[in-house]
Amino acid sequence: MGHREDLLEGARRCLLEKGFLRTTARDIVKESGTNLASIGYHYGSKAELLVQAYISLIEDVGERFDPGLDGKVTQPPGTLERFQEVWASIIRTVPESRAIWLLSFELMFQDERLEEVRKLLAEAQKEGRSGLAAMFNGVPEAELDKEAAETEGRLYQTLLNGLMVQWLFDPDSATTAEQLTEGLRRVIDGLGTS
Repeated sequence: MGHREDLLEGARRCLLEKGFLRTTARDIVKESGTNLASIGYHYGSKAELLVQAYISLIEDVGERFDPGLDGKVTQPPGTLERFQEVWASIIRTVPESRAIWLLSFELMFQDERLEEVRKLLAEAQKEGRSGLAAMFNGVPEAELDKEAAETEGRLYQTLLNGLMVQWLFDPDSATTAEQLTEGLRRVIDGLGTS
């Protein structure tokens, strides 16, 4: 590995251990075995490096909960059964990715101290929406139409963020995939009678 990759791995470890606010450039250098000048040379700034490390961590989580990768999804897209299978797959990853979700919420509650980081991550949110919509629709992300990413992706992302809050605060009473699906089923049934 070169300095660029070493820095990224060092920043990932620092984020998981210290979070965004407490991670310094010196921490990253110490963890990666590189030097301070390498951060600017390869990433432009500590903030950009931390964003790239965070995105890398989130991508790892996304790969773990993408049920299409290991054949766990057996139901066709557009069904409540598919909705439940995908959520069950996502929920299974929560214990191992808890530290990453805590990082996400750390960012939400910061003010201008992390403004540069927040702006960069806002852009990454778009990719997250697209990835979620692709999972539920059973298509490769590159084939997903823009409207599905913007509408369905926003819905799934909103549900995911709410679900993660529940799992972080009280995992024992957090909503299950079955409960989420039954709630949706009741909403759909209610819409049909109005």
